[in-house]
Amino acid sequence: MKILQYVADLLFPRLCPVCGSELNAGERYVCARCMAELPRTGFHSMEFNPMEQLFAGKVPVERATGYFFYERGSRHASILHSIKYYNQPQLGEWMGRQFAHEVAASGFFDAVDAIVPVPLHRSKLVQRGYNQSEYIARGISKVINRPVAKLLKAVKEHDTQTRKGRYERLVNMQNVFTVTDITAIAGRHLLLVDDVVTTGATLLTCAETLKQSVADVRISIATLAVARLQ
Repeated sequence: MKILQYVADLLFPRLCPVCGSELNAGERYVCARCMAELPRTGFHSMEFNPMEQLFAGKVPVERATGYFFYERGSRHASILHSIKYYNQPQLGEWMGRQFAHEVAASGFFDAVDAIVPVPLHRSKLVQRGYNQSEYIARGISKVINRPVAKLLKAVKEHDTQTRKGRYERLVNMQNVFTVTDITAIAGRHLLLVDDVVTTGATLLTCAETLKQSVADVRISIATLAVARLQ
């Protein structure tokens, strides 16, 4: 098996999506140097952090955190782009595992019953071939030993959120999601997982949809990346 991997690496060298350097045998998807330089938010160790403030007064959220800061055009933004646009969902799962390993010791996930990835509409799923948020959720699941539950469904296709302002994003997300199994969320603590949060419109809509279906559902939020929030 190692010989086959060696041959494969010679013919098709594995490259770090951040710096473009060739990965060595002990590196999986991102080189050790780029992972060390990842602009981590540290939100999971902050009380009422900027991400939690984003949802305050709009929908009750227990906890919220993002793994690293996303800035368009930055080196580490290529991680998100590779996962989302360049057919590398396994990178998303791997990053989800790294995220969970680093955050788990803080107790952030302790009360979580199930992990709910933000869904894609069927047309987008067919176009892309996978839901990147589901792969990130799978990575987290493997570390914290909680099930991934597809309890939300995108019933309405919406335009891309890229380059929309805060108000336009909120309007764009109206009536997009529905709960697939109301009995499965009653009294449970769900972890909503997405690839990136900018204005929070998508996650806000997901959380509102869950709360409107069952009042006693508890919600926390985790994203792989987060735009620098003002």
